[in-house]
Amino acid sequence: MATDLIRYDVLTRDALRGVLRRVLTDAAEHGLPGEHHFYITFLSNADGVRISPRLLSQYPQEMTIILQHQFWDLVVREDEFEVGLSFGGIPERLVVPFNAITRFFDPAVQFGLQFETAEMAGEIEPATIEEAEKLAIPAETTENPDDDGDDHPHDGGAQVVRLDRFRKK
Repeated sequence: MATDLIRYDVLTRDALRGVLRRVLTDAAEHGLPGEHHFYITFLSNADGVRISPRLLSQYPQEMTIILQHQFWDLVVREDEFEVGLSFGGIPERLVVPFNAITRFFDPAVQFGLQFETAEMAGEIEPATIEEAEKLAIPAETTENPDDDGDDHPHDGGAQVVRLDRFRKK
């Protein structure tokens, strides 16, 4: 088989990160539409990630945040996004480069993306709704006192795109 000198895997990954960038840009400009909300998992120790030492000690390798009810000052740049969240009543500012993101999931429409990073090459397992919820950080950012806890349907219909399936190994 011929060697892929074009690097379709890299082009595809970058295009899908562009989808994520566009979704976050729209959320920053207009807020979250309808029932949409986002689980974003990233490598907490990746280059360019800026989180407090307190959060880094709690999540030294990987962290999942949820953008839903209470987040502020979402700023999206070409290579990263920045957002304010509250963890245990303590406001925090996070900066996350897009290349540190390993998973993105919108439970409202059962849409997910999974990215392979240089640090994780060959180590990614398929994500499920249940896995994302286990990784999610319990914080005021996602709590809603009127929430009956049933806004995350578990119908098994989640679609996660895994880029490494298309990559020649």
